[in-house]
Amino acid sequence: MFDAFLQGFQFILRVDTYLYIIAGLAAGMFVGAMPGLTTVLALAVLLPISFKVEPMLGIPFLIGITKGGIYGGSIPAILVGIPGTGASIATCFDGPSLTRKGQARKALEMALYASVAGDALSDIITIALIGFFAALVLLIGPPEVFAIIFLSLVLIAGVSGESGLKGAIAAFLGLGLGFIGTDATTGATRMTFGLEALSGGIPLIPLIIGVFAVPEILGAVESKAPRFVSERVDFSRVGECLRWHEFRASIRTILRSTAIGTWIGAVPGVGQVVAAFVGYSAAKRASTHPETFGKGDLDGIAGPEAANNAVNGPTLVPLLTLGIPGDNTTAIMLGAFVAHGMRPGPQIFQEQGPLLYGLMITMVLSNILFLAVGYILLKPFAYAIQMKKAYLIPLIVILAFVGTLSTGDVSDLGIMIVVGLAAYILRKLEFDLAPLVIAFVLAEPIEYSLSQSLLYARGSVLSYFFMARPIAGAFMPAAILWIAWMSVRGRLQRAPRPPPCSRPSRRRRPTRTGPSPSSFR
Repeated sequence: MFDAFLQGFQFILRVDTYLYIIAGLAAGMFVGAMPGLTTVLALAVLLPISFKVEPMLGIPFLIGITKGGIYGGSIPAILVGIPGTGASIATCFDGPSLTRKGQARKALEMALYASVAGDALSDIITIALIGFFAALVLLIGPPEVFAIIFLSLVLIAGVSGESGLKGAIAAFLGLGLGFIGTDATTGATRMTFGLEALSGGIPLIPLIIGVFAVPEILGAVESKAPRFVSERVDFSRVGECLRWHEFRASIRTILRSTAIGTWIGAVPGVGQVVAAFVGYSAAKRASTHPETFGKGDLDGIAGPEAANNAVNGPTLVPLLTLGIPGDNTTAIMLGAFVAHGMRPGPQIFQEQGPLLYGLMITMVLSNILFLAVGYILLKPFAYAIQMKKAYLIPLIVILAFVGTLSTGDVSDLGIMIVVGLAAYILRKLEFDLAPLVIAFVLAEPIEYSLSQSLLYARGSVLSYFFMARPIAGAFMPAAILWIAWMSVRGRLQRAPRPPPCSRPSRRRRPTRTGPSPSSFR
């Protein structure tokens, strides 16, 4: 592993790699600064660009979009109290108060410095730990891979959205879409409905653009708002720059939130939103003046921003070692790796070790560019939040259509439209689409690992899974117990609560209506 790490340095001495990172950072910050347009939308629309270039250009480009998008969401959260992305919701607690105090520039710079610090430290931790996990998962065979993927799907479906049942339905829909096409074992076509375009399965790009871009576009058109932010921002009152002693006072908060975000990022299905809230709560609990939180405290910016950006690096641990994406962002990243011939899983570090370490070293170095690009583009993107939707939405539509047609098959355009309309309806029905996309991407490995396991079992499925393979035997009951718990919890939540017991009312003494005795004295 250490030799592969040293060989990875040969991939980072390229100027064009960092140019692609700069382009990704700028695009991510711009989309993140637009309230309602998510980082996932930017990744989905710009994903085809990464397919047209080599891995050391395309994947860092997507990493730059992710880094820039999460930070970009803090700009409208601080200036106008509207989160650009879900990860910046907790930043709204103190950001607008600082803006009203004339300290908007301090808040924006604190968000930038905390984001870069949290991201860089978590990337270094990821490089230090991923080699250990890569060596560990070499001991895992097809039964363990199936059990781990099955448990991950169950967990992600259970924690996505407000309804575990809707998350499970979305996951089953994703698996069904992933099974469309030709059976790799028998060679027979299945669920194609006689359509030649579906014989090879549903392509990744039309599905991702359809699921993420089309509902966003239709939702933006449906809202009929002329601008992303109606409130005008007075940039003449942004205040002075952040001072070193102010940043130094928040270093402990940044380190604490980085540790929180790193731990949360390694757990599939949790993500930046949870990390931001936990980071904010931890900063408030540890503060010597918690009463200032919510009224304009710089630690209230540093805590959530360091935590939500620290999630970025550790999400690659389950993605690269097991091939399990934890959220929509890593599901798209998984598609990019597969498109470049790099199938994440237990063998990827043996096959592509130097290239993977080169990508991760580049990810660490890109934080220097993150700091520079964020500082330079801070004010222009602060103005961009007042852009009219009429200028940006048509551009997103064009990019969505061009990206879909970049595969060279016109039928993909129809797949994108049909999937997009179905995703829009599901979103209207309050379905979380993350389990759908993740299950679609995992359909192939879960089918392959299950078929291999059944072949090794030779008819003794239960004894093979639960006795011959103890690791798989531990994960499968955990998944079953989680399903049972979600079912019981759902019934308890739907059960009518008994009315509160009413205490017997005490008899009141009659009130005196006449003059009081003291009035006769």
